[in-house]
Amino acid sequence: MGRRIEFINPFGTEVYDRLIAETLLPCAGAETQVTIRHLRGAPPDIDYYYNKHLMETVVFERVMQAEEEGFDAVIVGCCYDPGVRVARELVDIPVIGPLEAAMQMASYFGHSYTIVTDHHKAVPYLEDMVKIGGAPGNCRGVRCIDWWVKDMVLDPDAVARDTIEVARRVLAETRAEAIVMGCTIIAACHQRQVMRSNAAPDLVILNPNLLALKMAESLADLKRQGLYAPARSGFYEKPKGHYREQFLQQRERTAQALGLRA
Repeated sequence: MGRRIEFINPFGTEVYDRLIAETLLPCAGAETQVTIRHLRGAPPDIDYYYNKHLMETVVFERVMQAEEEGFDAVIVGCCYDPGVRVARELVDIPVIGPLEAAMQMASYFGHSYTIVTDHHKAVPYLEDMVKIGGAPGNCRGVRCIDWWVKDMVLDPDAVARDTIEVARRVLAETRAEAIVMGCTIIAACHQRQVMRSNAAPDLVILNPNLLALKMAESLADLKRQGLYAPARSGFYEKPKGHYREQFLQQRERTAQALGLRA
């Protein structure tokens, strides 16, 4: 049986699922089964941080359910990487954040990179994420295309055009060698245009969805071979003893409050 990977579209709406499926599934390996799933009981977007924290609570439950259902790895499909690091405390399967994956793999494509995200509010948040999960010395900054996620699916072609225009300007300004797209929906809009065009791209624009998928496939293989195990002695230590009992009780209360239990 091939590797099973769940791509969580961490929004409480299905409107982004088709775009992700169209641009991600053709890139999966021959032995990979990808399931794309949006969340029930989560906000429809996380353009503001209150929504992000609410979404993360639902992400934790879905990641745990994915492990229980036999998935080999999970991708949390937003470049805020919402809940990714906490989710690794809860499960033994790999949990992948698209921005973290893209930043870690960027050096294979260029010596330096600049992140292009969706709107101004995401810029400082991603700047903080670079300090934690990226290579700060190789990141030349974070810029945005000034689109909100709810509007992108209404005109993906315009999003793709704006992404390329901003990327050209940013590469000239920062003298970076590559662009990391800092939004999964921007990435899907751009990938859609690339897939429909016969022209070879003249810019190095990295799609975090695809890089997260490839990292998930690799780590899933290691897990299936018994070669992947997160350290449980520090940051990713699981709740144990009476903390484990508290966790199980709180998980049930939270799931019921969010309508995730019958």
